[in-house]
Amino acid sequence: MNQLQERIKKEGQVLGGGILKVDSFVNHQVDPNLMNDCGRIFAELFANVGATKILTAEISGIAPAVTTGIHLGLPVVYARKNKPVTMPDQVYLTLAPSHTKGRMVELIVSPEYLANDEKVLIIDDFLASGQTILGLVRLAEAAGSHIVGIGALIEKSFEGGREALKPLGVPIESIACIKSLDNGKIEFED
Repeated sequence: MNQLQERIKKEGQVLGGGILKVDSFVNHQVDPNLMNDCGRIFAELFANVGATKILTAEISGIAPAVTTGIHLGLPVVYARKNKPVTMPDQVYLTLAPSHTKGRMVELIVSPEYLANDEKVLIIDDFLASGQTILGLVRLAEAAGSHIVGIGALIEKSFEGGREALKPLGVPIESIACIKSLDNGKIEFED
């Protein structure tokens, strides 16, 4: 069992409705040493995909994306959920459902930071239904970029996200894969 799985088992809380709370080390409070180890793992898994940029969604995807960027020597762009006044009028924008917010959220990237012909590696905190990651894919494609890989700290395989992403034809990797949260119990894939 890897370090991330151990933390999930020890501190993760099943809230029902398929929601796993990992706020004490990923989502609200971040364990930088754990994220560094995860970034190193992602860097090893995606070392040969030829990525030129990493893309994630704010806020929970930033920590694993940044540590992956450090280990791969790549810049990280994150899709914002609100457009700041500093962003240009013309942006790449898509909508994606948020499992934890219970509504659709905007994902916005400035064209200054996502250009034509980038080779984009997507790193995020969760792979559940795959809808947020597909939103990031749409942003990258709108910019004329190409997806070369997808990594998630935690995959909830029972929500079908991997199947939704398979048509992209790129490597999909997760560090911890959960097959069930039934009855409040966290069960990992072998």
